[in-house]
Amino acid sequence: MKALVYHGPGQKAWEEKPKPTILNPADAIVRVSKTTICGTDLHILKGDTPEVTEGRILGHEGVGVIEEVGSGVTTFKKGDHVLISCITSCGKCDYCKKGMYSHCENGGWILGHLIDGTQAEYVRIPFADNSLYRIPDGSDEEALVMLSDILPTGFECGVLNGQVKPGDTVVIVGSGPVGLAALLTVQFYSPAEIIMIDLDDNRLNIAKTFGATRTINSRNTDAVEKVMGLTNKKGADTVIEAVGTPATFELCESLVAPGGRIANIGVHGKSVTLHLETLWSQNITITTRLVDTVTTPMLLKTVQSKKLNPLQLITHRFKLSDIIRAYDTFQHADREKALKVILTNE
Repeated sequence: MKALVYHGPGQKAWEEKPKPTILNPADAIVRVSKTTICGTDLHILKGDTPEVTEGRILGHEGVGVIEEVGSGVTTFKKGDHVLISCITSCGKCDYCKKGMYSHCENGGWILGHLIDGTQAEYVRIPFADNSLYRIPDGSDEEALVMLSDILPTGFECGVLNGQVKPGDTVVIVGSGPVGLAALLTVQFYSPAEIIMIDLDDNRLNIAKTFGATRTINSRNTDAVEKVMGLTNKKGADTVIEAVGTPATFELCESLVAPGGRIANIGVHGKSVTLHLETLWSQNITITTRLVDTVTTPMLLKTVQSKKLNPLQLITHRFKLSDIIRAYDTFQHADREKALKVILTNE
């Protein structure tokens, strides 16, 4: 089969790899029909995740059809149409019993990280009964790819950890795909203001169409001064960090109101300064989280009922065999006006 293979920082190739086989009774082999590229994949290519070894097939999102199941799989069978979760869950360890699937002692985020992933024609899914979701008949595959990772990530790590309540002022720093996913799902809780901050006017304009009440381009505007002016010098009740750089996290520290929450989503490859000299007395809560995907079934229902439209996040479509070109588009999102790309295995 063909797959996108990581060969060290900055190095990747679309090349031939062996088709995966059943290694454990709980495994399933899925023929990938659609997948995508994540910002986390770009972090891997930058060398921010050194545990990803040379030769690894990247990718942790997608939908497909089951080709084969191990003898221990009871929920799925050959031919089932499934959504692949970015998080693998054994369902039995202490962390899984707490709903912390991301820290599963036998799984967690392993696809495209510690084991071969979904940017390939076929993928092996460990603990298939707990790591796949059946796709309802008539569902839009492209929309559901957004439920593999980006929407539960924005919702769980940003909105739920940010404890958003009706009437709150919410600031989201970063209008990339995961920031926009947080924007779409934060509206479940009817905040009074949703302020998006970014350096890209195109993404900020998209944020307005997705429901942002105000936008700030921090390239040419003092974001702290602007937010303080909009909040009577109090700051925001919830600030969601959706970029993953020291500058953006420190910006969040300057935007949060006393008693507020900073919910980190961004993947950080460098250390960040925590300004306790100003925050120590402000009753601030700072949260971190790797998505657990515990909300995927709920989000699937909201998509089916048309309360949530993930197709809004998709801007570009490619054949899976054109993945190198798709990466170039995604890596130059400003130039290409790209959000999420869809790769179809034809």
